[in-house]
Amino acid sequence: MNHITIAIDGYSSTGKSTIAKQIANHLGYVYVDTGAMYRAVTLYAMQNDLIHKDDFNVEALIYQLNKIEITFKYNEDIGFAEVYLNGTNVEKKIRTLEVSSFVSKVAAISEVRSKLVAIQKQMGKDKGVVMDGRDIGTVVFPNAELKIFMTASAETRAKRRFKELIDRGDTVIYENVLKNVQERDHLDSTRKDSPLLKANDAIEIDNSNLSLEEQLEKVLQLVSMTLEDTE
Repeated sequence: MNHITIAIDGYSSTGKSTIAKQIANHLGYVYVDTGAMYRAVTLYAMQNDLIHKDDFNVEALIYQLNKIEITFKYNEDIGFAEVYLNGTNVEKKIRTLEVSSFVSKVAAISEVRSKLVAIQKQMGKDKGVVMDGRDIGTVVFPNAELKIFMTASAETRAKRRFKELIDRGDTVIYENVLKNVQERDHLDSTRKDSPLLKANDAIEIDNSNLSLEEQLEKVLQLVSMTLEDTE
């Protein structure tokens, strides 16, 4: 069977990871959550007192990048790979609102992006990969056979994120989640290095009013068409 590279980009909380996992499982492809990689670097910065609400020691983080090792290990119980930071499973720790509030600042650092993009390119060199993030179709895999750009209204995304955090037991306020979504949109879209952009050949999907089933069906159709075109 022919293998392709599938790049899924889009705004925060558009369900990129959810659809990417579903597609990867359906095709038997490798799934890579690049957002988790940036979150892991952010967690490292937080744990080492390099980033706070009003202070960010960028130089120190850049200097310590060679101390940061990010790996993925497949968890059969949940059906996808979890992220490890220097050998420790941090899958749950990186999903907090606090990490979310800092991750766009960390992701804007060119040295951080260079390190992680190099890892991502290596992961996808043999194709048969589904990767989601902010710059997959524009920077990591500009020649990907299928590029998808996910979008939804800020309010819709904030409601999804709020429910996700509440369901896992976090104490959060909806207005704070919405503010975080809007701030991340701005930072992701305006950073100098690899800003969030829709690739010219990407197919946009607005899932504001789509169920998970409808979204999956739509993307699987695109995958099927792409596989036929590459045979």
